[in-house]
Amino acid sequence: MTELVREISENDQLRADIYQLLAALLRSQPSAELLQFLASLEVDAEDDSEMTKAWLSLKLAAEQFTSEQLEDEYFNIFYGVGSGEIMPYGSWFMTGSLMDKPLALLRQDLQQLGFEREEDVKEPEDHVAALCEVMGVLILEAPGYRQLAFYQRHIGSWIDRFCTQLAKTPSAAFYGTVAQLAKAFFEVEANEFEQLQLDIPVNCPGSEAEKVAAEKIEPTTSELAS
Repeated sequence: MTELVREISENDQLRADIYQLLAALLRSQPSAELLQFLASLEVDAEDDSEMTKAWLSLKLAAEQFTSEQLEDEYFNIFYGVGSGEIMPYGSWFMTGSLMDKPLALLRQDLQQLGFEREEDVKEPEDHVAALCEVMGVLILEAPGYRQLAFYQRHIGSWIDRFCTQLAKTPSAAFYGTVAQLAKAFFEVEANEFEQLQLDIPVNCPGSEAEKVAAEKIEPTTSELAS
């Protein structure tokens, strides 16, 4: 049997790469190699888009900091002594508390999608870095309706607030530019998924319309007994 190979567009590859970059930056302070990569980016300074401005700011910041310097900045923002300056968890932004219902729903969805938690990972699955990693994989490997469903259910409602708060944290110097890039990127993503939602047929597998229809036609226990 011939194995079907999914063609990945240049735009989707770029989106996946940015998700993975954000995941790396939000998971821990950037390594020397990652800072060197960011500092060497070629950015068109004449482009006036918010994404280009963000890339340029991140590039300049990467030239000014070392990984050792950013270790303290990362710790103060995300951990701190007692608590960090921001909570990087989806449940916190959606409900105001940790380990809440959104995390349980996320774990259920991750299991259905085939993702398994690594034994050495201590952070809950709704850490923003983990969610970015998942989105990066889904863009390359999953159909559009699954990408859309995951984004809407677990990211879209709160990620802009996270980016805004990250930019305002007292310790954010380098991470202020990370927040700028993330905010600009997720604004583009919101438009991307809005268009995707318009393009997906209402009877697409996994669509909300199909789920509602299935619930309406599925017989109840009392109907089966009658």
